[in-house]
Amino acid sequence: MRRIKDWPQDERPREKLLARGADTLSDAELLALVLRTGDASGGASAMDLARTLLAQFGSLRELGRATVAELCRTKGIGPAKAAELLAVAEIARRFEGEALRPGDRFTSSAEVFRYYNGRLADRRKEVFLALLLDSKNRIIREVQVSEGSLTASIVHPREVFAPVVRDSAAAVLFVHNHPSGDPSPSREDLEITTRLCQAGDLMGVRVLDHIIIGRGEYVSFADRGLLG
Repeated sequence: MRRIKDWPQDERPREKLLARGADTLSDAELLALVLRTGDASGGASAMDLARTLLAQFGSLRELGRATVAELCRTKGIGPAKAAELLAVAEIARRFEGEALRPGDRFTSSAEVFRYYNGRLADRRKEVFLALLLDSKNRIIREVQVSEGSLTASIVHPREVFAPVVRDSAAAVLFVHNHPSGDPSPSREDLEITTRLCQAGDLMGVRVLDHIIIGRGEYVSFADRGLLG
């Protein structure tokens, strides 16, 4: 197999990017630039290795969801290359979700979805977040309540509303993801949301919404009239 440096100059990924821009490169070419080298023992170039990875995982998004162990099952990928790939995937997620600032405001469930989709849709564990809001529904700060399977013991009103009280928040908005990609509320989602709404009523804190992020879609409890 030909090494990339033996290709015509205008076909090499790095030279193509410099001459025509990154948006002209294919997924495999971008991936080859990250990998830099291929599998010397097997005679595979970085491009060959990139194509193998895409064939195995199906897409860049699925590749970014892989674990180090899963990546290292590919011949030519060791811990160092796996770490580089996952670092790039995490940078992409963080780039997509610029940090919230105090005073920012969401005006619809669709805006919440657009902001959190990049951060949460590909997570392999459920992450439950609470957005603390002031009396004008402006963001005070974001709090991660739990990470793991969603249960009443993990997402308990006591833990959820402790930071709400500390920050004197007037309202709260909940966001969590479904690693399966299907945002349909589970029985646990419905039960936990009911408990949190009841606790909010007792404390005089408005629960504005609970939004579940799936793969490219979401469910808003407020939009569906499920807040009670």
